Amino acid sequence: MGNPDLLTIEAQEAVRSSDLIIGAKRLLEPFEEWDIPQLPLVKAKEIAAALDESGAERAAVLLSGDIGFFSGAKTLYPLLNRCEVISLPGISSLSYFCAKCRTTWQDAYVLSCHGRDGNLIPAVQSHGKTFVLTGGTGYRAESLCRQLTEAGLGQLQAKAGERLSYPEERILSGTVAELAEEAFDDLAVLLIENPAPVQPVFQAPGLPDESFLRGKVPMTKEEVRALCVSKLRLCSRDTVWDVGAGTGSVSVECALLLPEGNVFAVERNPEGVALIEQNRERFHVSNLFVVEGEAPAALEGLPPPDSVFIGGSGGKLCQIIAFGLGQNPAARFVVTAITIETLTEALEAIRHFGFQETEIVQMAVSKAHSVGRYHMMKAENPIYLISMEKPI
Repeated sequence: MGNPDLLTIEAQEAVRSSDLIIGAKRLLEPFEEWDIPQLPLVKAKEIAAALDESGAERAAVLLSGDIGFFSGAKTLYPLLNRCEVISLPGISSLSYFCAKCRTTWQDAYVLSCHGRDGNLIPAVQSHGKTFVLTGGTGYRAESLCRQLTEAGLGQLQAKAGERLSYPEERILSGTVAELAEEAFDDLAVLLIENPAPVQPVFQAPGLPDESFLRGKVPMTKEEVRALCVSKLRLCSRDTVWDVGAGTGSVSVECALLLPEGNVFAVERNPEGVALIEQNRERFHVSNLFVVEGEAPAALEGLPPPDSVFIGGSGGKLCQIIAFGLGQNPAARFVVTAITIETLTEALEAIRHFGFQETEIVQMAVSKAHSVGRYHMMKAENPIYLISMEKPI
């Protein structure tokens, strides 16, 4: 990490016996007094080229942290096929910082936001402990804490460590909101604790209908909802549009299953919009975004979808599908139809847009109800599920 005392004895001897030392300037500083040529290089291609040109029989390349932990070694290895390579791992900031904080890290979700978007908010929302590498414009520790605070996670407890292993090392504790007001070095890490991570109540969709606030707004029922979500064929980082979201029951199920994805619930009924927001808070799903308006106009500006669920189209099914395909030609669509007219629209869409992978399922669900000391089956309205996708 910068302090040469944290190198293993084997690694120190490897550096000492080298003809050339290569690494970032800050990693070379402790070895400046050694009588060994040094090259301050970071990029893998430049390091590989320097090794070829140097003629050194034995060179040491210094990389920060552990070479198996978000390290530049990953891109460097394939470029060294003409060399005999010996890898000597060091102490990562993860193990060092958790030891300083007297906590474990086998139960931590590990994330890098060092110069890149690591999908931080869903990670913190869905894990009890999240470790984050930070750094770079817009990705410093205080910037990430501001993002979490704006997402309603500012009350969580966190620890931040900067310049780890250096004499000026600093470790701070506080809420995420408090750390957002600090200024941290580019070399910093975060450890965020969430005592109530959001996770699916069950390992499969199908929350009980009673779990949701309903009002008088139509809602996709439990058994139908479970099959609809299954038919969407979701992947962990998908973006989902739920058009005609009603109470948001499908949106909530998708958001719980996609902690690293995003769900956009589109609803034109103000009462439905209010219910979706209430159910969003009820299940603590910050990756669910409510969009008030009528599709397809309300879909303008949304990120391209991977999957689109259409529970209500207002007679504009083909226009909604056309807009979704315009954003992502490979998007998958699942449509529910109670009326023959909606089913006819869906069949027309299949023909018009040339969907090749299609499936139509009719569901007829009956549930038992008590009648005195007896039970009778009561049928729900039959419903059609139409799935369609264009292979790309």
